[in-house]
Amino acid sequence: MDFFTPANAREGVKWLENINTDVFMVTLNKSDKDYSPSTMYEDYSINEELFHWQSQSTTSEESKVGQRYINHVSMNTNVLLFVRDFKKNALGTTPYTFLGPVEYVSHTGSKPMSIIWKLRYPIPAKYIKKTNKLIA
Repeated sequence: MDFFTPANAREGVKWLENINTDVFMVTLNKSDKDYSPSTMYEDYSINEELFHWQSQSTTSEESKVGQRYINHVSMNTNVLLFVRDFKKNALGTTPYTFLGPVEYVSHTGSKPMSIIWKLRYPIPAKYIKKTNKLIA
C-alpha cells in the first residue's frame, strides 16, 4: 500500500479517504512492554471466516468512524485486514499478512467497539491457529 509510512500507521488503523478504504493492521500477541493498557485490544479469529476486532478505545458506535465501520457497505467503503503474530521477532519488525477484505456482521460495546467481521476469503489453514485464541 503506497499510502503508508511508519509515522502515519502507528495506531493500527488507517482511513484512506482518497480510495474509501479502512486498513486494519492487527498484532495478535501483544506484550505489556510494547502496548499500553488502552491498546491491548482483543483481536482474534473466531473461525476461518469470522474475525473479532476491537476498535480504538475512543471509538463509539455513534461516532463518524463507528458509523463508517457499521455502515461501510451502504457507504461504499472497504475494510482491509492485515495481521501479524508479534510486533517483533529475532529478525526485527514482523511483517503483516493480508487476510483480505472484510464485511461488518455485528458489534457490541462502545469505546472500544467489539466488531465481528466476515472475511471474503477463508483464513488459510496455516494461519488459523495463529489467529485463533480459542484453539489450544
